[in-house]
Amino acid sequence: MAFYFNEPSRTFSEFLLVPGYSSKECVPKDVSLKTPIVKFRRGETSAITMNIPLVSAIMQAVSDDNMGIALAKEGGVSFIYGSQSIENEAHMVKRVKNHKAGFVISDSNIRPDQTLQDVLDLKEESGHSTMAVTEDGTPHGKLLGVVTSRDYRVTRMAKTELVRDFMTPFDKLITASDTTSLKEANNIIWEHKLNALPLVDKDEHLAYFVFRKDYDSNKENTLELLDENKRYVVGAGINTRDYEERVPALVEAGADILCIDSSEGFSEWQKLTLDFIREKYGDSVKVGAGNVVDRDGFRFLAEAGADFVKVGVGGGSICITREQKGIGRGQATAVIDVARARDEYFEETGIYIPICSDGGIVYDYHMTLALAMGADFIMLGRYFSRFDESPTNKVNLNGTYMKEYWGEGANRARNWQRYDMGGDKKLSFEEGVDSYVPYAGSLKDNVAISLNKVRSTMCNCGALNIPELQQKAKITLVSATSIVEGGAHDVVVKDASNNLMQ
Repeated sequence: MAFYFNEPSRTFSEFLLVPGYSSKECVPKDVSLKTPIVKFRRGETSAITMNIPLVSAIMQAVSDDNMGIALAKEGGVSFIYGSQSIENEAHMVKRVKNHKAGFVISDSNIRPDQTLQDVLDLKEESGHSTMAVTEDGTPHGKLLGVVTSRDYRVTRMAKTELVRDFMTPFDKLITASDTTSLKEANNIIWEHKLNALPLVDKDEHLAYFVFRKDYDSNKENTLELLDENKRYVVGAGINTRDYEERVPALVEAGADILCIDSSEGFSEWQKLTLDFIREKYGDSVKVGAGNVVDRDGFRFLAEAGADFVKVGVGGGSICITREQKGIGRGQATAVIDVARARDEYFEETGIYIPICSDGGIVYDYHMTLALAMGADFIMLGRYFSRFDESPTNKVNLNGTYMKEYWGEGANRARNWQRYDMGGDKKLSFEEGVDSYVPYAGSLKDNVAISLNKVRSTMCNCGALNIPELQQKAKITLVSATSIVEGGAHDVVVKDASNNLMQ
């Protein structure tokens, strides 16, 4: 006989937080949103801790290298979408890792015997206007000069002109030793009004660049998430089919954390993928798995070696899995159930495995509810797809700006690997839709507004950090009429936009 759950599965909109005691020390500016993203043992700390509890979804319409850079600046992690060629995904990861670092290994290099056309081609490919001219065209070759956009004028020069004839030569450059500290390098940059400072060894081989823009960025983005080499932290999606080729390429590219992108995590395919990673890399490669919606699914992935577990089936705004297949679970109930399993597993083993709530976020306050119910961090698709930094087109529909947004289960994405059940390599039916979302502007401004709401609500609950919120939160079910009461009612609202997710 089939198993029946005693309680209905519920969504975040069916709950509210009840205020708790707030001391005078509990003010939003003092709230910490730091949270672990990968598992750790009792008494230890996570190898990767985010400064905000937000990650971007593994979707073509959401997470490319631009999103990776923008979200890392705010303290979160973007998971570059995996439904593309291995080479393209690895290149996106590299672009995030090379975009910002105290000491940057040059990835735009050219030889002196190449031409202006080669310079223009390299600029188009890399997006970088500063190029090292090395003897052999490698990142660590002998530095002969530097080319920037100030060294040439396309309209006045032949594209066959050699780099050696228009570069700024080594003897005209201000350089520093490769033993120079970051603080010293920044002082040299400011003293000489430079945009970039090459660091060279005793034989004049290029070691690194230090860029002025990175210093400015660091001062502006106080929560930015950096690795031990002061490069942005970035994640990448993988599937359960080509992982033997994709994982090594992403690790080589510098991905800090991987995540198996699948609509169903409670499967042997995920265990086989995790087994391969553990056998090849041990615990050095961090990888999340999912999605699951109950205790059994969590235990399966925890015992299979997942570094975090993603929760949610069918709750995404563009997901129609529940309509098509009748399978899934209300997101709030799924998070509560898996959080209990996570805590139970921690008590038994001393290993804490973070859980990620994926889907079901409609309003900003749902983020706070997800965290209070036990999620360590939240994966968002629609939310991030609305911003300038998402990879989709901005279009004007009847005078309103919108952004395109489609699911990985839509024909447009054709991500059959995500929904693969071991059959033909194709989508037999759609589990996602192709849609538009209202354009919302920059990621930075919107994330600041959303997280200010989260911090304020946490103070209402008397909590200064996420673990404290999970301990102190009081949560109540709400009736249909109380949901109506909770919004503006019995008035004519002048501006309804405040009622929607900001």
